[in-house]
Amino acid sequence: MQIISTTQALRDRLKTEPSVAFVPTMGNLHQGHLALIRQAREQGRCVVVSIFVNPLQFGPNEDFANYPRTFEQDCAKLAGLADVVFAPMVADLYPEPQQVFIDLPPVAAELCGTFRPGHFRGVATVVLKLFNIVQPQAAVFGKKDYQQLHVIRAMVRQLNLPVEIVAGETLRAGDNLALSSRNAYLTAEDRTEAVRLYWNLALIRESIIAGNSDFSALECAAIADLEAHGWRVDYVSVRAAESLAPAKIGEMNLVVLAAAWLGKTRLIDNLEICLNADKGL
Repeated sequence: MQIISTTQALRDRLKTEPSVAFVPTMGNLHQGHLALIRQAREQGRCVVVSIFVNPLQFGPNEDFANYPRTFEQDCAKLAGLADVVFAPMVADLYPEPQQVFIDLPPVAAELCGTFRPGHFRGVATVVLKLFNIVQPQAAVFGKKDYQQLHVIRAMVRQLNLPVEIVAGETLRAGDNLALSSRNAYLTAEDRTEAVRLYWNLALIRESIIAGNSDFSALECAAIADLEAHGWRVDYVSVRAAESLAPAKIGEMNLVVLAAAWLGKTRLIDNLEICLNADKGL
């Protein structure tokens, strides 16, 4: 496994590779990341993993400075899984102030975009830069950040990028908490409580599959339960899985998404809901 820190060195390394699969990360790797990397191995002969905490996707009052940086441990986990680790400095990816950005679709300003203005613009910008540097044939993104996956898919599709976007399923702990780098922020007490987010999403999914189409009431009940147990809820929302538009009665493929604060930790999660036509929704 090679560790490369500059754009030119990476381009030189990859120029003779017939197929490259790419997994962008911000480091602090957990088993969810490693599952995506194993999935990338099925997509290309050379697997490239980037480790870069991207300043453009953090707001002024967010955790950029304190985001866990565990580079040595990350590299140890990647040994035998990745062929190349790309770990650029900020000055390498942003040699001058970034003034060119992508004009994203309106959905990027909804859900997490409402509470993190500019976040997805920063994500899309760095991903496009990384795609231009790595030039992969395939890139793997986790479904855990469902809105991010949607934005990246739209960018690739509408800008005609020659990259296949492969979605990786969310990996969960034994109690169904979605694995996340930010779970490290949770206190022991909060970690026990954190699974409540999943419970509420699962209840909404079960209710919709059983025939309940009052999406607003289901969202409100979940928010009320979380708030009653000390959470600060950004949103719970049932959406169309393909467009992320608010769900309508009769749609067969839905997703329920949520973001909420438990103590000082912001957690996100989602569950897809696939309905049969005979449910009558």
